[in-house]
Amino acid sequence: MNQLQHKDPRDQGFYMPGEWHNHSCCWMAWPARFDLWPNINAANKAYAEVANTILKFESVKMLVLPSLMEEAKKYLNDKIEIIPMSIDDSWARDSGPNFLINDSGLLAASTWEFNAWGEKFIPYDQDALMGSRILNLIGVEEFKSTMRAEGGGITVDGEGTVITTESCFLNNNRNPSMTKKDVEQELCRTLGVQKVIWIPGDPNETGTDGHIDGITAFIEPGRILLEINPNKNDPHYKVGMNNLEALKNIKDAKGRTLEIDFIDEGDYLSTEFDECRSYVNSYLANDAVIVPGYNHERDYAAVEKYQQIYPDRTVVQVQICDIAIGGGGVHCITQQECKSY
Repeated sequence: MNQLQHKDPRDQGFYMPGEWHNHSCCWMAWPARFDLWPNINAANKAYAEVANTILKFESVKMLVLPSLMEEAKKYLNDKIEIIPMSIDDSWARDSGPNFLINDSGLLAASTWEFNAWGEKFIPYDQDALMGSRILNLIGVEEFKSTMRAEGGGITVDGEGTVITTESCFLNNNRNPSMTKKDVEQELCRTLGVQKVIWIPGDPNETGTDGHIDGITAFIEPGRILLEINPNKNDPHYKVGMNNLEALKNIKDAKGRTLEIDFIDEGDYLSTEFDECRSYVNSYLANDAVIVPGYNHERDYAAVEKYQQIYPDRTVVQVQICDIAIGGGGVHCITQQECKSY
């Protein structure tokens, strides 16, 4: 493998915890690529609504282009920490760091190389530095990787298992010189896991090439939430069924057969664009779940489902159509910093 290997976080016991682990804060990045948004003011308002909602449950740190600082302040709660930083885009999940913790309660993070989902957007050089800049800002040890990847491409259980998609992580626009085994080894090193579960993903999704966070997510160790389109005529119905087939009877790193819960996804027939219609693409804040809404008849059912899954969490839905048109959802624009102790 032609891969620059730095220190191994596993040598110090570091691993990425599940997203339900208590957070110190949530990192976000203010909309900066103006040509991505049909209505930048609407996008700003929607980003702010997500951030202001998360703030009710945990601290929020917003990266903002210096030239947009005053504009961002018009929308954001004044308790949100606004941090000036050169950025290209606003998808903190993908260009931010993967925060790690160890059993001594120390915080660290791994960073992958970011190439804008296979060089789909230019420039991306500032976002490629986002992870390192965040870690330098807060004084956290960084474990680097030269593997090209994004945070939206993985879901972890905090007990040794990661799930990812073949359509994304094995795509030639990311790491053409790496084999499947190479990618597995680097995922295990940088996330502190022992087992990689592969599912097909979505080869027809042209934005992220089928990120896992639009398909399935760990609810807790041994249990996942999988999105299936209830309309058999919808093009995404087959995508869900293919991924379900790959997850049936799969065992995690602890030898448990994964328990699968299901949630309906939005109606992909209603749009000709590569918009987000995923209800799995939510954010677990401290004691809460921030659920995306698309002004769709399935919005209410999504809230009900999350209330069933997380009876001890407050479930809040935020309408994000003006974010979804950019190709992502609530999970895509957030990145949790796990709490050290």
